[in-house]
Amino acid sequence: MNNHTLSDITVATWVQGGPLSLNDLTGSVVLIEVFQVNCPGCFIYSLPRAVDLHERYHQQGLVVIGLATAFEDYDKNTLENLQKLVDSGEVIGETHKALSQYNLLREGKLPWKIPFAVGMDRVVAETEPVTDERVLQYAQKFLPDFGNFSAGQQQTVLQQVRHYMEQKSMRAETFERFALQGTPSCILFDRKGELKDVSFGQIDYKQAMVEHFLAEK
Repeated sequence: MNNHTLSDITVATWVQGGPLSLNDLTGSVVLIEVFQVNCPGCFIYSLPRAVDLHERYHQQGLVVIGLATAFEDYDKNTLENLQKLVDSGEVIGETHKALSQYNLLREGKLPWKIPFAVGMDRVVAETEPVTDERVLQYAQKFLPDFGNFSAGQQQTVLQQVRHYMEQKSMRAETFERFALQGTPSCILFDRKGELKDVSFGQIDYKQAMVEHFLAEK
């Protein structure tokens, strides 16, 4: 686990419950729930779980923050669509399609509200040229075992990374700083503001971990 702290979370715009100064949250256990607006799994699994954790534990010192990001579908994962979601429960794209199929919408909208603060990650235009050095650094950052791959495997990975970086027009700062693998992800800080866990996907141990760090004074 690296030495990231709460101040490394970048929020470009608060759409609900803000602005929050993250440094002022020291003394609370802080769970950053990272999602994309165009991410069905975020709305079927992880955001409802985050709402449940908020309702159970916020009086005991848990602060949950929703952080919308964008590492793909930049035309859908926008601040405008995030604002619509928070204001009216309107969902878009793949999220709307999937939630409709599972009968999880009411009159075409989300039947529940996000009860905690929600912000948008800082997403900026990618202007740096894609060099061999950057491609290698990216591969090593996201694949800790990269050095153990065979020469052929390394070459394949580097080609895939280069292709990804060349088509990536935007860069989401918090997403990349914490080397997140996708959405949904969550980032957990203890009461001292120290990073304790970064996880991707549907995490069943989240509740136990929150309880553990809440118990620490």
